[in-house]
Amino acid sequence: MPEAYQAERTISAIFKEQQQIDDVIRRLLDRGVPRDNISVMGRNFQSETRIAGFITKRDVILGGLTTGAIFGSLFGSFLSLLSGVGVLFIPFVGPIVAAGPIGAVLLGAASGAIAGSAGAGLVSVLTTLGMPEDQATIYQTRLQAGEFLLLAEVPSDRTGEFELLLESAGAEEIHIVEKTLARPCLGPCNSSADLSPEVRAHLSEEAQRTFIERYNAILNETSDAFTAEQSAWDGVRQQFDEDENGVWSKAKVSV
Repeated sequence: MPEAYQAERTISAIFKEQQQIDDVIRRLLDRGVPRDNISVMGRNFQSETRIAGFITKRDVILGGLTTGAIFGSLFGSFLSLLSGVGVLFIPFVGPIVAAGPIGAVLLGAASGAIAGSAGAGLVSVLTTLGMPEDQATIYQTRLQAGEFLLLAEVPSDRTGEFELLLESAGAEEIHIVEKTLARPCLGPCNSSADLSPEVRAHLSEEAQRTFIERYNAILNETSDAFTAEQSAWDGVRQQFDEDENGVWSKAKVSV
């Protein structure tokens, strides 16, 4: 029986062309990296749908991510195999396609879970991951210029293997962080103590219960942690508003 995949580090890199992204996702999957450990971000994915036509700053931040199946029909590439593919508005970058666990992290940031401020941008999310600010700034600048960012969560003892794989695929600005992307819970959430600090700090006790209830229900149905997280945030936004400190605590009044 094969050993379970143990992701311990995050290796990130810039690619200039969409075709390079499609190729490297295929190669990572072939090397045994689970789709739930691969993330991609980019502005200029080509499709028959004009993405900017349905983007508004606040609506997209609050609207969350769509399912990979929808975007698979738009892009028809390996991108559609990743978890939680959708569109978000990122301050200083604009509307981007985000796929994989980075999408859920950005959704949490847009909801106040990491960035706190709508002006914090991608740099604050990447530095929370443990990336130096100068490297995060380079990534943000190159995304602004229309290039693509890929992140793969890999085992420590295979880091060199995947670094060489990315280099051979045309990667630039390769960087390694000694941790993986934050998840709201490692499996089902049994109590508020199971929530990651980034999520828990921006939810009132009542909102935490709403988040956990929705998260567990969707996780039980789908076994997809990213879909469960997106649904949990949707549940919080439907029932609460943010206070002046960015905490989802104000119960909405039914009309």
